[in-house]
Amino acid sequence: MVLSGYIASLFIGVALGLIGGGGSILTVPVLVYLFGIDAVLATGYSLFIVGATALVGGIKAALSKLVDFKTAIVFAIPSFIAVFLTRRYIVPAIPDVLFTVGDFAITKSIAIMIFFALIMVAAAISMIKKKAASVNQDVQEKRAFNVPAILTEGSVVGVLTGLVGAGGGFLIIPALVIFAKLPMKQAVGTSLIIIAAKSLIGFLGDLGAAQNIDWQFLLIITAIAIGGIFLGSWLRNYIDGKKLQKAFGWFVLAMAAYILLKETILN
Repeated sequence: MVLSGYIASLFIGVALGLIGGGGSILTVPVLVYLFGIDAVLATGYSLFIVGATALVGGIKAALSKLVDFKTAIVFAIPSFIAVFLTRRYIVPAIPDVLFTVGDFAITKSIAIMIFFALIMVAAAISMIKKKAASVNQDVQEKRAFNVPAILTEGSVVGVLTGLVGAGGGFLIIPALVIFAKLPMKQAVGTSLIIIAAKSLIGFLGDLGAAQNIDWQFLLIITAIAIGGIFLGSWLRNYIDGKKLQKAFGWFVLAMAAYILLKETILN
């Protein structure tokens, strides 16, 4: 299982390099089910792994002039605040046992994994239906730079990131395309910078909450994921990204179904 965990950690970066997002949605399940880490701690670890990996991808995008820093700042400020406060205050305040149904107790860890699975379903549907839901570029250009909408979306994504430890690229990229009029490639690059910054700031909330962190393990997994993003960038030259994204969406959907079954019926 541990060996599978290391292989899956590489795949996190590969997916991020290939399709510009989605890989982070695998981080928490990998940590929980393959490495046996508690779900609450896993969401914190995920923030660091996702943040560091996205930072490398974001730097690569910035060097290619595919990052709109103005939009990144407008989106990121409320996201920073939301993710830090969520990790520092909201997550620690959630009781260890939320409620019971007969003999089955809904614990904090189970609730986080169920909520995470629902987020995975939303991400999977977004990836599977992306082509049908895409907005015509000419229509995008007629939209105004919608600052209130971007600020609101940034806050929502920040809270979700803080709760489940995922980067939220499947929410950020459509917002950047629709509300900030960014072309898709620039939206992906800008998203990576936003994900990196808010994830790493969210992780600081865990440090403030005195989480017991295994730095050696965390740095090893992060290094493997970062290696994966370079491998994914190279594979992008040989693999159709649109087809891969749809297939990856079905894979994420299947994993979400597995998590829901494991945390409820099979628990």
